[in-house]
Amino acid sequence: ALTTSRDVLQAVAEGQGPGQMLVTLGYAGWGAGQLEDELAENAWLSVSATPEIIFNVPPRERFDAALALLGIDPIMLAGEAGHA
Repeated sequence: ALTTSRDVLQAVAEGQGPGQMLVTLGYAGWGAGQLEDELAENAWLSVSATPEIIFNVPPRERFDAALALLGIDPIMLAGEAGHA
């Protein structure tokens, strides 16, 4: 589960939180509705999170593992956009 709940962090501190966890911090500077619009335009590749990838795959290999769930080999991706 994804959460920003302080209650979950408190439970972790008390030894009663989830058995596995990944704590991340970050900042995103999207404007209101921008991310939703980009998702609707298929500007992002998205895949359901899997505990196997998150907890058992080394961080440097997670991107490729997530792409593999979509049947995509990263070598097939171009580094720049094109126009047909």
